[in-house]
Parts: sequence; C-alpha cells; structure tokens
Amino acid sequence: MERCVADALRRNSGWPHAAWRDCGATLLATDAQGRLILTDDFLRFLLARPELEPVPESCAAERALHDQLLANPHRSVASGDLAAIQDRDATENYAVWLRWRDRLQAAPTLEAAYLALFQGEGVDVPPVLVQQLTQILLRHVLASRAVRAAGEDAAALQARAAEMLFRTQKISVLDDGAVMAADDQTVERQALSAGFGTLGELLRQGGIPLRSVDLDVLGAENAAAYWPRSEHFDWVVSLNRGQPALDALCRVLEHWIAHFLSVEVKIQTDREIVDEHWVWHVGLDAQASSILNDLYTGAEVGEDRLRRLLCLFRLEFANPADMLAEVAGRPVYLAMAMDEQNRLKLKPQNLLLNLPLARRS
Repeated sequence: MERCVADALRRNSGWPHAAWRDCGATLLATDAQGRLILTDDFLRFLLARPELEPVPESCAAERALHDQLLANPHRSVASGDLAAIQDRDATENYAVWLRWRDRLQAAPTLEAAYLALFQGEGVDVPPVLVQQLTQILLRHVLASRAVRAAGEDAAALQARAAEMLFRTQKISVLDDGAVMAADDQTVERQALSAGFGTLGELLRQGGIPLRSVDLDVLGAENAAAYWPRSEHFDWVVSLNRGQPALDALCRVLEHWIAHFLSVEVKIQTDREIVDEHWVWHVGLDAQASSILNDLYTGAEVGEDRLRRLLCLFRLEFANPADMLAEVAGRPVYLAMAMDEQNRLKLKPQNLLLNLPLARRS
C-alpha cells in the first residue's frame, strides 16, 4: 500500500518536514520497499513551473493545453496540440515536459527513472530537472531511520552536504589553507545585489571580483539554524579534513549507495593513495575522474590540476561478496575536484553506475 512521504517526514524528528519543502517531495508516495512513486499531484506541481505556467500573453491554445494537463496529467498530447501554440519557446517547454513525464511514467519508481537517465543514449532533459529529481531523492534518503539516529545536528550538516550533490559549489582556498564551499548561484546573486557583508572575503579568491558576499559558516555549534533557511542555500561549509561537513558528506554518500544499491559501505577521507594494488577508483565529478584516471595509468598530472583536488576518499564494502570477485576486499578510491573556475559539480550518479558490484542475476 502506498503511503505519503510527508507522513514519514512528520514522524522524523531529525529531519524537519519543512526542509526543502519547495522541491515537491511531499507530493510523492512510497511503495512497500520504500521507493518513491510518481503521483498526479507531482506532475501538476511540475506544470506549475514558470516555464509552463501561462502568462498574460499566452494564446488560447497554450492555456487550453495547460488546463487539460492539469485536469489529466497523463493525457496524450498530439503534435498538433503543440503546433497550435503561438509561442515557440512555450512549445519547446511543453515538449520537454512531456518527454520528462514519459520518462517518469515509464519507470516503476523514481529511483529507477533516475538510474535510467544515465543509461543508454544519455540525458535528454534540462539539467534543472535532473537536479530537482536528485534533490527529491536525497530528501527521501536523508529522511531514513539511519539518518535520524545520527541526531538533529548531524542531520542538518548532512542536509547541507547533500546540497553539493545537486547544486554547484563555489570553492575558495584561503591563505591559511581553509577550503570553503558556498552555493554558486547564491554567491552570484548576492554579489550582484546590494546586500554586501564581511564574509565575502573568503569567496573573493573564488572569482567574485570587487564585491564581498555575506554568508554564514555552518558547523556543529550552529547546525540547528540550518532548518529555517534550508530553501535559501546560503550556508558556507569548510571542506577541510576533520571538519564536520566533510564527515557529513561521507555519511550522505553511504546512505545514497545503500538506498539505491542495497549494499553497505564505509567511506572516509584519505590523504593520499599509497597502494601498490590500487584496483578501482571513481571520480565524484568530471575533473576528479580525469585526474584519477591519469594517476592510475601513470600519466603526468601537472601541479595546477593536482591543486584542484579537494579531497580523496576511501570506500570499503562491509561485505566483500558484494564486490566483483577479482577485486573483492580491496578499497575503492574516490575523489572530488574543482574546475578552472573554482566550481565543484558533483555527479552522484557516478557512485551508482561505476562501483565494482558483484554481477547479479
């Protein structure tokens, strides 16, 4: 029997159900296995996106189609219905929505739809929709009993760490070695507004010239303050080893893997890879994948690229039998790295598609 995710979240004292409330997660249902199920209300929620919501200039055909889809989100839409819309941008937006709807409908769960996005011929929908789905899935994962057991402060730090999996981060490496991450869109928005403060100095080196940005640093001592501002994406975190946000990221990645792949892993930070029997690695982003591949094959990696490495991780399977037999018991090395513009763009799907899992029937 299906049950609403909102009910589970209300019972979850470690993850206030108001967190990320605008992403649409509470409009979904779950099946008996705890997987997310598409609902008509969620499809209606997608129809309310600004790209689709009719405006005063919208033609009668566009308004009629929007009303028909609101009444029946699964309605078949003929090519003639789209051709009748006068605004070509609106026509393309509806075509994108329909393609996204069909993808979600074709899969038994949203988890299955997410994995299917990265298989076959690749992603054919805008990044904003993929990021929204990732956020929804993370919200669901972090509402689990395992996360609740960690306590509210740890859950808040995990929520902020999870933002890194669906929102680009602006990275600043300060003179004292502190590595700070802030939401890229928030930094850009505040840098262009009149609300300049004192903490922007830590982001100046990240490529925001002349302006300073007033953002707070989230840590264990003020973690509870995250919840009322969870939709603002305006907390800075330290990514240095030993800092709580980096540990929280490790826990988020563990929960992510457990939810999708039903395997238990332990992830911890590592200073360097000193392993004569290095057999497997996964980059958490495109930059890290390239660097790890070159290091693994012995190709030369310049100092400039090495400086972009933000962290190395060591992943170990709790049960070696969950791994390919030829690498069972060996660690998997992970890494994340910023690009030339000091931006970190993590790809959480990499952990789901590239681990050395035992072949399953």
